[in-house]
Amino acid sequence: MSGYATSEPDAVAGTPGGLLDLLKVAAVVLDASGHIALWSPEIEQLLGWTAEEALRQRADTLLVAPADRARGRELFAQVSAGGRWAGVFPLRHRDGTARAVEFRTMRLLDPEGQPHLLGLAADATTVRKVERDLALSHSLVNQTPLGIAVFDNDLRWVGVNPALEQINGVPEEALLGRRVGEVLPGLDVEAIEARMRHVLRTGRPLLDQQTVGRTAGDAEDRAYSESYHRIEDIDGRVLGLAMAVLDVTERQQAAAEVAQARQHLAVIADAGVRIGTTLDLRQTARELADVVVPQLADLAAVDVLESVVAHGTIVPVTGGAPAEFRALAVAAGYPTDAIHAADPVGEVATYGSSRVITRCVRSARPVLVEHVDSRMLRRLARDARAAQALHEAGAHSYLALPLLARGKVLGTLSLYRTVNERPFDARDQLLASELAARAAICIDNARLYGRERGTALTLQRSLLPAPPAEQEGLDIAARYRPALSEVGGDWYDVLRLGPGRIGLVVGDVMGKGVQAAAIMGQLSTATRALARLDLPPAELLRHLDDIAGSLGDAIATCVYAVCDLGRGVCELSSAGHLPPVLAGADGGARLVEVPGGVPLGVGGVEFGTVEVELAPGALLALYTDGLVETRGEPIDTGLDTLTRLLSKAAPNLQRTGDHLLGALRPEPDDDVALLLVRRHV
Repeated sequence: MSGYATSEPDAVAGTPGGLLDLLKVAAVVLDASGHIALWSPEIEQLLGWTAEEALRQRADTLLVAPADRARGRELFAQVSAGGRWAGVFPLRHRDGTARAVEFRTMRLLDPEGQPHLLGLAADATTVRKVERDLALSHSLVNQTPLGIAVFDNDLRWVGVNPALEQINGVPEEALLGRRVGEVLPGLDVEAIEARMRHVLRTGRPLLDQQTVGRTAGDAEDRAYSESYHRIEDIDGRVLGLAMAVLDVTERQQAAAEVAQARQHLAVIADAGVRIGTTLDLRQTARELADVVVPQLADLAAVDVLESVVAHGTIVPVTGGAPAEFRALAVAAGYPTDAIHAADPVGEVATYGSSRVITRCVRSARPVLVEHVDSRMLRRLARDARAAQALHEAGAHSYLALPLLARGKVLGTLSLYRTVNERPFDARDQLLASELAARAAICIDNARLYGRERGTALTLQRSLLPAPPAEQEGLDIAARYRPALSEVGGDWYDVLRLGPGRIGLVVGDVMGKGVQAAAIMGQLSTATRALARLDLPPAELLRHLDDIAGSLGDAIATCVYAVCDLGRGVCELSSAGHLPPVLAGADGGARLVEVPGGVPLGVGGVEFGTVEVELAPGALLALYTDGLVETRGEPIDTGLDTLTRLLSKAAPNLQRTGDHLLGALRPEPDDDVALLLVRRHV
């Protein structure tokens, strides 16, 4: 865009733009001898050296690698003599790495006539990226056949591309700083500016808006398709809006049909991405409601049978029996009081057999009411007040779809049209049925998952031991936190082996759900039985490995430790498990590397043993990978963080356990088992 207009009364005092912030232009000044005289905060961010570290240092010694110093001194002499230089020069970062920096340099003279060198610098990679982005933007805007305009927040023209100049029949210079109606009164100015204000206010784009009228270059009305998008800077500040214009006069009817088909496909594609992102029943219902408005309906409500929500079971509606629903989601495509006509989300409502929503779930078939009158509204709404609200909102067409999954009806999707003047038709019903079917499968999956997760969690908690009591000579704290999604097979246990001897175990069964919890229970029980024999840790794991091998495809990691308080040592063996952490009373903490060992159930590999001192005040932490493993990050990052936190552990182990979970896994995507023991001082 070549033009620019602003409504600011004082452009100098206006809000600054973000380009200079993006480039982070830095400044540095060298005195006549090449020492650093001024050092800006931006150059500190770019190269890492603080002002205290940089000032009064020779620039070539501090910032330039030995191989580049001769060239650097040559350029310094050139600029000191009155020349200028611009280009990219490698500078040394404080961390020792080289950074490509783009420079603009010039000579300055102080009051005594002594030369100084001013360097304006920016990260070369950032500069190149901005240049590419600007070039690409300019090329696209000026070469596209699509008319593009930019408006400020007062709806005044800021610029147009050549294609829109041709459509308007008005050069850009005649548009800048003026509103649409001042230049093109033959268009539907009121509608156009209403769309602009809506996009500026809500931030939601308006696509394929139809306008019929004439521009300065037309002798008769033509049809245009317009799309509006709000423009924001990187900080979210609204700068204005962009409008894309396409002349669709010659193919208006064909384009309308294609656009409708494309819109339906887009809605279906959107539904595939947006519906079922979680296995949460209510979230899935909200996603369905958000997908259908405003593309398909102005108002939407998702109601699920109460038996599905409360018990995870499906009780069919038959005969003349009423139906009991739980409202899970309501959505409107625009601000309206009619949204309150739907049953409040979370509440239970009972509808008799004659109501349309009941007929829909009983017959498992869609119900289409193309034209809704006052009498029909009373059969649709929950009461007379709700019917009146829908009437005042202009509800004129209704469509109810059963949420049908695996041959069973879970609830309904109810759709209304109020501001959209076109009534629902067979094509709308087909699209809505497709969306309802997709959502119903997701809702049913959430229902089944909820039942299984509840079963697995109940089983998991029932198999875990009671919170361990303080043992002779040891403080103990244990934590188990299930994943937000699927429950796994993590466990811990504290076993009394004899006077002054305590067994500690933490394990993790691979897999999720009831099966993992069941295998965990068997391995936990076997560990308790084997521990009664007071076997050495490696021998106990060998027997446990044999047992895991007999459980089918069961694979688990495990670490087993025996604390001998009389000797002041702890003997550990690991079956492919993450290393424990040992923190001394002096505040140091380290990972305990246990030699050898593969997961239980693999077989054929001996388990190693390591013995560490458990001095008074020492803290030993056993844990599962859910505590330290983060998707997309090396596991060493989590291990380093855990070790650092334990080096500063509080005297109270219970608080330490809570602090570790809060810092590392406030919302875990995998189960977490944590066992902390500290020897009394």
